[in-house]
Amino acid sequence: MSLGVGLMTARPDVVEPVTVAVIGTGAIGRDLVSKIHRSPALDCRLVAGRNPESAGLRYAERLGYATTAAGIEAVLAAARPFDVVFDATSAASHRDHWPLLEPLGTLVIDLTPSKVGQMVAPTVTGVSAATGRNVNLISCGGQASVPVVHALAARFPVTYLEVVSTVASDVAGRATRLNLDEYVATTGAAVTAFSGVTDVKAILNISPAVPPATFRTAVHARMADADPAAVRAVADRVAGQVRSFAPGYEVTACTAVGDLVTITLQVMAHSDVLPPYAGNLDIINSAAVMVAEQYAARPDRVSRTGVTS
Repeated sequence: MSLGVGLMTARPDVVEPVTVAVIGTGAIGRDLVSKIHRSPALDCRLVAGRNPESAGLRYAERLGYATTAAGIEAVLAAARPFDVVFDATSAASHRDHWPLLEPLGTLVIDLTPSKVGQMVAPTVTGVSAATGRNVNLISCGGQASVPVVHALAARFPVTYLEVVSTVASDVAGRATRLNLDEYVATTGAAVTAFSGVTDVKAILNISPAVPPATFRTAVHARMADADPAAVRAVADRVAGQVRSFAPGYEVTACTAVGDLVTITLQVMAHSDVLPPYAGNLDIINSAAVMVAEQYAARPDRVSRTGVTS
């Protein structure tokens, strides 16, 4: 079930942290580990990758966490299942991982555009796993755009939506580039699912610009008689909600000309390891950590030690 915005965006008080593992040690995995490290609700027990020389594994080791280059096999071989497993690999890998993780009863938070689990955008859906134990964070563009398209469609007669995201080349790693088709399909599916608009388009631009381009997403919407002031009010309200977990999220432009509305969103990263322009990684990781923290705070959660929190 969805949680109210006030509850779902609050950082919960947790009696007992949940044990977590991270699969994937690229840029997104490294930032995810840094955010988990700052959370009193999450106890990172393992960071698993494939490349023993990866920067993500070295970073996790410096923080004092157990690491392995054995990938998901090490997660499956753990003496006791983790409460939460974050999958920061690729869409294809997650499709292989989920059947292996599902029997463990753990909560799996998927940061790939695999579209396997329940799609979650915190300020729209809440953060609880209502229909299963696989939570999908859609994509970075999905996290940036879904709150806006959802709010626009609830307020105005929207007939077309187009979401165009731009990320800097040096923070679009190998998995991102391998996932381009899945990214477009999953982001488009989320836009339709959360707006009810069937005529949609999703685009991802990987920019080689120097200096690097800050992550931004432009939402283009067709609607009759759009009032610019009303559209801006909706966009600003949504941005305020998203900033409760992704403080670098802001509306940088909002125009309405005829029946075409364009809302430009920018996300600056608030991270110990990412450059400020890498807001694409920051927003999806911030959402993932919030999901895990809210899970940790659930009164019906039974810890792996058998004690109910």
